Amino acid sequence: MKAITVGSATVDVIATVPSADIERMTLQNRHTSFLLLEPGKKVDARSVVRQTGGGAVNAAVSLSRQGFQVAALVKLGSDPDAETILSRLREEGIDTGLVRHSATETTAVSVMIASHDRNAAIFTHRGANRTLEDADVPAEAFTGADLVYVTNLSNASVERFPDILARAKAAGAFVAVNPGILQLTRRTTDFFDNLRNADLFTCNFDEARALVPTLVDRMGWDRRHVQSQDQGPLPELAIEGFHLPLEDYFKRVHNHGPRFVAVTMGGDGAYLSDAQNGVHFEPTLKVEVVGTAGAGDAFASTLAGSLVRGLPIADAARLAARNAASVVSFIDTQTGLLRLDALEADQ
Repeated sequence: MKAITVGSATVDVIATVPSADIERMTLQNRHTSFLLLEPGKKVDARSVVRQTGGGAVNAAVSLSRQGFQVAALVKLGSDPDAETILSRLREEGIDTGLVRHSATETTAVSVMIASHDRNAAIFTHRGANRTLEDADVPAEAFTGADLVYVTNLSNASVERFPDILARAKAAGAFVAVNPGILQLTRRTTDFFDNLRNADLFTCNFDEARALVPTLVDRMGWDRRHVQSQDQGPLPELAIEGFHLPLEDYFKRVHNHGPRFVAVTMGGDGAYLSDAQNGVHFEPTLKVEVVGTAGAGDAFASTLAGSLVRGLPIADAARLAARNAASVVSFIDTQTGLLRLDALEADQ
């Protein structure tokens, strides 16, 4: 089967700092933590590694290892970092024919600081990721694709979102979207207006919370409390005075188009809703966490690939959780991505 990933490509510089050498402050009333860096102080790192990353590259590697023939539609600079990413894609057997280059922007770079709970703080220069133009995503790019997986689009690149989804759907592909928080909060109306062309929408719990005011504004109040097939009452999304049961959130998003909607909750598992078969809860596998970067990409891309291969939602969610657990066992976003035989092996 053929898959195309669209979105960000970066070079990741990951510094792991011992917890004793960097302070962390946690706000008691907001469940928010901050790493504290002392100005002018040189902090020893346990390790500093340089890897490739970005949502579209992570998903491309994930889907390639799941057995898909994959092409990555990303935009790079014309610099040594671009060659690093191209070499990585080729190493994984990923087609680079859809890779675009900017003449004015450098390849995107992220700097990650991992300490304490290993949920890395990330500094990002988006570079060429922000410069996708209409000519970069022609309709023929999606011809023959079974799956088009669209990750975060930033700055001017987000203008391509409607056409990417429409062209992918017109080509007959299963369309999966996993956008970032800025796209969801700054282009919310545009996002919902184009969900009709998506089959799967995945986001994390905080991103789902951010969508609640718009969902309520669009559809009013029609609260239903429905239990999932696997647990008791579902969590509630609360923000700015709005309180929306997760089941109601799923119903509202389904009404905008996608048959499948997933919400990940980090170490607390994930919920996957199928408009035809109800809600499934998938617990997180217990592993030693080395780094959390890339876990969401692993879960969402494995979920998309499994659904395209025809797996029931419970089996698709189980494989997605297994791949995410493997990824967090490593500091980078790709080393832990499993091949299909390992994903499907009995535990």
